[in-house]
Amino acid sequence: MRSYLAIVSVIILFTACKPYQSVTMRLEQTTYDSFRSDQKSFTSRDGVIKYIDKGKGPVIVLLHGVPTSGWLYRKMIDPLVKSGYRVIVPDMLGFGSSDSPKGYEVYSEEMHAQRLLELMDAISVDSWTHVMHDAGGLWTWELLEVAPEKVQNLVILNSIIYEEGFDPPIRFKPGFMARVAMWGYRNGITTNMMLKGLFDKGLTENTLNKTDVEGYKRPLKEGKTKGMYYFFTQTCNALPEYQPMIQKIEMPAMIIWGKNDTFLQLEPQQEALQKDLRIADKDVHIMEAKHFIQEEKPQEIVQMILAFIKQ
Repeated sequence: MRSYLAIVSVIILFTACKPYQSVTMRLEQTTYDSFRSDQKSFTSRDGVIKYIDKGKGPVIVLLHGVPTSGWLYRKMIDPLVKSGYRVIVPDMLGFGSSDSPKGYEVYSEEMHAQRLLELMDAISVDSWTHVMHDAGGLWTWELLEVAPEKVQNLVILNSIIYEEGFDPPIRFKPGFMARVAMWGYRNGITTNMMLKGLFDKGLTENTLNKTDVEGYKRPLKEGKTKGMYYFFTQTCNALPEYQPMIQKIEMPAMIIWGKNDTFLQLEPQQEALQKDLRIADKDVHIMEAKHFIQEEKPQEIVQMILAFIKQ
């Protein structure tokens, strides 16, 4: 009974919190509605996956993590397209505007990787430069486990790799409390507070405005929390071991990392990562930023990726 009353009290407290406030306004921003209108649809075995497919030329895939979506890369897509590339940006199942089917195992790392391979096969892309962030790293390691020949170049942006340096902002045990938390996120009760806390900690300075936040907030309020539930109750409590597989990877790889990230710290794993992937020091770029470097340094990241591909 006491546990139930505590939960109710927390919900009431969160409800009283002020909505997420915009800090600055920028002109000529991409709106979330226009971003969604540019998305195409792929029907996987588990549900519809929405994705951006823009431009012509060599293919670059931009893969988000948890709890974001392809919206995270909105500032990078057009600059890459204008540089002569075809850019593919999926909303993985359970995130963004993609479907959110029932169940939880459908959101496992292996299943995410299988669906991404299905998508790329459906749009006739045989190989690509692969850019990953956060939990997108886990889905990438699973993809490379079964189809390493698909990735020509690997670009690592503040991604989950080894247990060292991995300190997620949330960890839950599976069950009632985790389900209550997800319920609060999708019903607007704790959505604003969670996002504000996430970006306050994940950005050097949280200057995201209402237009920016809409692309992160709306999927949650549409009920996209099952993939989050799996990640925060399963993956975060038992991180898969990928090092033996990573040591076998042979494609060129580079690191672009926000050095002040408290969720994913590079320093404790940098030596092992460079050794395992044979990454030269010149291909390690440590930026004055935190976790969401696509929000903080999009232009710089684009230039680094282009230089790496062309070298």
